[in-house]
Amino acid sequence: MTTPDPAAVVTDQTREGRLWRAAVLVTWLATLVRLLFAIRLPLFPDETYYWDWSRHLAGGYFDHPPMIALLIAAGPGVRFWSVVAGGVAGLATSAIARRLGGGAAAVRAAVVLAVMPLVASGLVLATPDAPLLAASAVGLYCVVRAVQAPLRSRAALGWWSAAGVALGLAFASKYTSILLPVTATAAVLLRPSLRARLREPGPYVACVLATLVFLPVLHWNATHDWISFRFQVQHGLGTPKGSALKRELDLIGGQLGLVSPILFALAADSVWRTLRRPVDDARFLLAVVAVGSWVFFVYSATRRAVEPNWPAPSYVSGVALLAALATTPGYQRWLRRGVALAAVMVGVLYLHALTPILPIPARRDPLARNEGWAGLALAVRTAAQERKLSPAVVHVGADRYQDVSELAYHLTDAEPVNVDCICLRGRHNQYELWPRFAQVARPGDALVLALDEREGVHETAAALAPYFTTVTRGALAPLLRGADTVTTRRIWILEGYRGGWPPRAEP
Repeated sequence: MTTPDPAAVVTDQTREGRLWRAAVLVTWLATLVRLLFAIRLPLFPDETYYWDWSRHLAGGYFDHPPMIALLIAAGPGVRFWSVVAGGVAGLATSAIARRLGGGAAAVRAAVVLAVMPLVASGLVLATPDAPLLAASAVGLYCVVRAVQAPLRSRAALGWWSAAGVALGLAFASKYTSILLPVTATAAVLLRPSLRARLREPGPYVACVLATLVFLPVLHWNATHDWISFRFQVQHGLGTPKGSALKRELDLIGGQLGLVSPILFALAADSVWRTLRRPVDDARFLLAVVAVGSWVFFVYSATRRAVEPNWPAPSYVSGVALLAALATTPGYQRWLRRGVALAAVMVGVLYLHALTPILPIPARRDPLARNEGWAGLALAVRTAAQERKLSPAVVHVGADRYQDVSELAYHLTDAEPVNVDCICLRGRHNQYELWPRFAQVARPGDALVLALDEREGVHETAAALAPYFTTVTRGALAPLLRGADTVTTRRIWILEGYRGGWPPRAEP
């Protein structure tokens, strides 16, 4: 038996430390680039919706748990902590790769995440996906450390406990995080060496801690008729509509666009290879988590459309396994091609978002949905001023929660204005849980509405007309990206509120 050369050991440790520092540097440089891009990019409607939540902090909301509202309220800026959360997710994923394949794997994981469109674009925005990805990645890292620790050791208990806290934070970010403990439990039950972990206290301590962290969300739902849980179950697994085949193809197409075709294929291949021949418990668990999450969303797509970003947490496992397996020259060659293609895709996406370069009309461009809202807010304010309406009696409204939140965001720099969601039709939303126009308005108040342009009288204006003294058709207010029209609203001024309110038409 040969004794390891101390000098070689020190050299290896030095190299590993240098590689890990390189992975950290790549991750935070990518985070800085995302932050600079986030500063330049106007807020999208969903982001202003979550911003409005942050002004009314609670244990939960109609659509999601409260974590995104807490991050926005913490400031500075709407997107700051979401971008930082993306950096945390990248560090945790690289740390998982390091546990599997050393410092070189950590660098590969950091580079892949830096250029993956899903991360480079999605983690710029203030949405629940940012804290979800951060908490999921940290939780998976803690679980990996726990299953690598000696059975029933203090180290294992510590890592299981940390995993429980991270899991609770994931629960408080987005409800689809339930897939993490479900798939991890499946992995434990499927592999005999992992089933031994059920004889130690760690997994049960993790469950208790996760539940304690999640208790405020449970309490809020219990006091609101479980409305958030019911909405999300219906949203993802409700009565099927349309073509299931089209939804499945849309799901795959979305992944090819958000991950890039080569990186998607490499990650899928790495997960499959690991599942067939797992080297250790940690790799097997990561592969089952990735596959289990994907199986769920493939099933979900048979019932309802699946947004491309929903499977994002599965790529924590996928990227870590890819980075650990990419050791052969052929694999590394394809990885370099995948990174190059993804980097080009991100570069084009960033440039087009800031200065449109692709021949896509603004009306059809999803990246144009954040344009023109400041102009619409100005048009609403101008309409009220032209009618010589006192700010004390003016309410502003729209019939979609996206429009309402954008108007609220862009009108906060003026005198205080009540912004209400009229919401006589369309999907239910958080604004219906807060005091609405009929609950806060006084007789004689005015309502300035921004509604889609229609021929004749808009159906919302017509439904409200009996409750006001006068209804005036105002000016057109196009939402513009440069000189290109994204969409068009019409301003309606309703004066002399008489009391009462029309019933809501169910969607």
